[in-house]
Amino acid sequence: MDLSGRVAIVTGAGRGLGRAYAEALAAAGASVVVNDADSGAAAEVAEKITAAGGMAVAQPGAVGPTEVADRLVERAVAEYGRLDVLVTNAGILRDRMLWNMSDEEFDDVLQVHLRGTFTCVRAAVRQMRAQGSGGRIIAVGSPAGQRGNVGQTNYSAAKAAVVGMVRTWSMECARAGITVNAVIPVAATAMTATIPAFAPYVSAWQADGTPLPGWLRAAEGFGVPEDAAGLVVFLASARSDHVTGQAIGIGGDKLSLWSHPQEIAAAYRAGGWSADEIAETWPALGRWNQPVGIPAPEVPHQ
Repeated sequence: MDLSGRVAIVTGAGRGLGRAYAEALAAAGASVVVNDADSGAAAEVAEKITAAGGMAVAQPGAVGPTEVADRLVERAVAEYGRLDVLVTNAGILRDRMLWNMSDEEFDDVLQVHLRGTFTCVRAAVRQMRAQGSGGRIIAVGSPAGQRGNVGQTNYSAAKAAVVGMVRTWSMECARAGITVNAVIPVAATAMTATIPAFAPYVSAWQADGTPLPGWLRAAEGFGVPEDAAGLVVFLASARSDHVTGQAIGIGGDKLSLWSHPQEIAAAYRAGGWSADEIAETWPALGRWNQPVGIPAPEVPHQ
């Protein structure tokens, strides 16, 4: 996959998935603006890319504010003359059960994940439209946004909203030749290390590179950050011209396409529905009740 001549911004690229995305884009030939709230981490990734023969500069800043998004785009244009790809990966966690979650914990997560995605995409699309040669928006979602997850009111809400924006933007940006897709990764990161079912395997991999077990990679689609990078490179390339408005899962040995919400059952009554009539009819619709939550890994018996 050749991305020579393309210019990409990756937010939250100082470690984990964002770093894997930035390094893979650069390895494919793209020039990369490496963003992270941690200036040292951003600089380290940019230096590693250039030491390997790639093109990269660091542009630190915590995404959310319009000013940070505008500076990212301005830096890409100043350094490389254009912008072709934006990957909105930056994120934080402030996990807490609903009744214990503070206003600040809710707002902080939405500021980075939701507002950060909005402001960065808006700035990038403005530049891409001005260039007139199309572009690629790759927004990072989460299984928590697709299905919900205990203790993650703020994170689940933000990630669900990101995919909602992706669907809308794919329609709004189509005429300009800009594709907009969501990546739903599952990988060993600092975030997933907090999930009890995954924690032992993530800790072992982080400690000494112990490979993740095959059943976890295959059955659960849970891998390392580098496993998710190929999808980002594909979506940044000309080979994905026809792909837009999609939520695509990637992790371990698994590649998947998420469905969009749609009505799966309906009933009709002339004149509308009273509460009693709904109660009488509900058993027929209720058998289609949808599951919620991220299924726990099924550890195979030894």
